Amino acid sequence: MEDRILKMITKDSLDKIKNTRILLIGLGGVGGYAFEALVRSCFCDITVIDGDIIEESNLNRQILATTESIGNQKVLEAVERAKIINPSCQVEPIFLFLQESDITEKFLASYDYIIDACDTVSIKVMLIRMCTKLSKKLISCTGTANKVSPQLLEVVSLGNTTGDPLARVLRNILKKERKCLKTMVVSSKEVPLKQKELGTLCPVPMAAGSLLVSYILNDIL
Repeated sequence: MEDRILKMITKDSLDKIKNTRILLIGLGGVGGYAFEALVRSCFCDITVIDGDIIEESNLNRQILATTESIGNQKVLEAVERAKIINPSCQVEPIFLFLQESDITEKFLASYDYIIDACDTVSIKVMLIRMCTKLSKKLISCTGTANKVSPQLLEVVSLGNTTGDPLARVLRNILKKERKCLKTMVVSSKEVPLKQKELGTLCPVPMAAGSLLVSYILNDIL
């Protein structure tokens, strides 16, 4: 598994990747592909948090969702997927819908990077505030629904996002907290389709999940 990776990076860099502790919050469309990229990139210490089970409606975009996994916990499906891709990868599953009160200094202390792939605005805000306060490395995704162009995704600071309604909400909440606006996010410049119900096409969350992990890889390297 490491052979192709070592054609791109040094053994020392690979060891850094293996020893990096990752906290991934959310295993949906974006988070599932982020998890896939982490496992296949030889990250070997991953904690995943999600309180959801797999539903039939997830099949169009979530890599952990199959007809056989419907009804199963997403975090447990992640553990099993890691085993069949990279048995050296240790995944700690936490079956939990994260609450603001869970996001404490003690909770975040042992992780080198936090990936926010959740959908809840209040949790995103709390993660940004706490990680900024603690100087923790956080990368957050600001939304992929109702979008069709993965090529318009970018890694950018929250304060420099454009065209993304969720990013706008976060900016407005945090506008007086300048340090928080420096948080790096995966965001799309694409103006989303205007419709009442949210829809998703697989290539957009797939690309967003890959960009989350790409940011971490490049930061380590």
